[in-house]
Amino acid sequence: MLTFERAFIIIFLLALLLRFVFLDLKLFHHDEAIHAWFSFRLLSEGIYQYSPVYHGPLLYYVTAGVFALLGDSDLTARLVPALLGTLLIPLTYVIHRLGYLTKPQTLLAALFIAISPDMVYFSRFLRNDIFIIFLTLALLVCLLLYIERGQLRYALLAGLVSGLGIACKENMPIILLIFAVYLLYLIISGRWELPGTWKRDFILAMMLVGGIVTVLYSSFGMHPEMATDWWLRAIEHWTAMHQEQRLGGPPYIYVLLFMLYELPILLLALFATGQFLLKRKRITTPTFPEIVAKSLAQLRSITVRKIDRNHEFTRFCIFWMLASMLVYAYIGEKVPWLILHQLLPMIFVSVYLLSKKKAVIAVAGSVFLIVICMHLVFTPADINEPIVQVQNSEELRETMALIDASDNVAIATTGYWPLPWYYRGDRGSKLSYLTNKWEEPDFFSDGRYDLIITHDTESFDNLTGYQKRTFRASYWFSYYDNKDRLIQYYFMRDGPAGSVNWDIFSKKAV
Repeated sequence: MLTFERAFIIIFLLALLLRFVFLDLKLFHHDEAIHAWFSFRLLSEGIYQYSPVYHGPLLYYVTAGVFALLGDSDLTARLVPALLGTLLIPLTYVIHRLGYLTKPQTLLAALFIAISPDMVYFSRFLRNDIFIIFLTLALLVCLLLYIERGQLRYALLAGLVSGLGIACKENMPIILLIFAVYLLYLIISGRWELPGTWKRDFILAMMLVGGIVTVLYSSFGMHPEMATDWWLRAIEHWTAMHQEQRLGGPPYIYVLLFMLYELPILLLALFATGQFLLKRKRITTPTFPEIVAKSLAQLRSITVRKIDRNHEFTRFCIFWMLASMLVYAYIGEKVPWLILHQLLPMIFVSVYLLSKKKAVIAVAGSVFLIVICMHLVFTPADINEPIVQVQNSEELRETMALIDASDNVAIATTGYWPLPWYYRGDRGSKLSYLTNKWEEPDFFSDGRYDLIITHDTESFDNLTGYQKRTFRASYWFSYYDNKDRLIQYYFMRDGPAGSVNWDIFSKKAV
């Protein structure tokens, strides 16, 4: 018999499978290569200093720890993101056990987390955002436990999770602010009465946050100046990025991404929000007996407020979802992984008032999610999708095969990532990263290099003694090349992509 517990375990195993199978199938993304390389340097040379360009220190220390235990590779670098993406499922179960989700809601929310294309894709991706998503849901669980039980241990756990989140990425304070605003609403509205020890609990939790942030941002004391001004550097950098809109887009860009990858969840969340508002309207229009009962209670100076946990949890998730969507619509840096911070609350909203008819529609929509997920995650070739923004091309494998067959390689371009990661340590001794020297006339005429790599826009028509080939180094979805065929693109997911290309000059022997 398929019980709730067995169904939940099956969903958990499905999430595990989608996140860990063929985890190193794809070459590293540009950002993944940088994050892994910094982690490798931290382990091998003890070098690390916070820079807001590359986000907080937590990812680097955790990844370096994995490298120390299991070795450094694409696979091991992605193990922690895959694990954290999987652990979202049991955290959802804890929310159910606390009474905030029904069994059907819990199963559907877990299923959506398990098969969501964005959730799966970025759980197999060495970036900070899946760390933040896990810590966000863990923080929510800690706060719910504290609301229910009022014990210091849960306040300290919330402080621990918050400190780790702040030390991971600069958008964690946005999440903390959203949560704090709603907690204030609960207190003011009388929905939650603070425990008598709340001041002590809050102070101790904040001390824990401060300690974690200080230790990690100062690189365990190696850079003490960072302990006091990391936040200022972060604000200055990301304010500049917001104004520059280096990777910009319209405010509604994430709605378009939801339509591309998470359409069933988006539609169910919109419908559920409407259901919530209609039910709230019905609830706030009391019947005559309710008016009489309320009047009698007031006369007796009795205040009785029974809270529907499921209803209040949905109210919070709608607020969380809308606040997140507004924040990321405003922020100038429109990168695809930021959709995760909007998707997580949307999943919980989408399962509200789960009737049989709505459940059937949700399961049918899951087929769409699985098909898109399999296409994104397990296609062993370049895919023309906005989610893979500036992804390193599979054609790089041919370039690296030529490098492996060479003894002396010249990298005559400043856009050389991910080569420092794939040729780290002793393997990199054959690579020479050149500056402007290669622009000098006849610099390569002596034939000292077996292989020369240049950007195709800064290249040569030919080099004497060398054979020239061109390979795609990285690529991205090009809206401008597909804007006249968007409906066709939506269903076919094909068409021209933008790319950075490398000209490879190899001696004929190579």
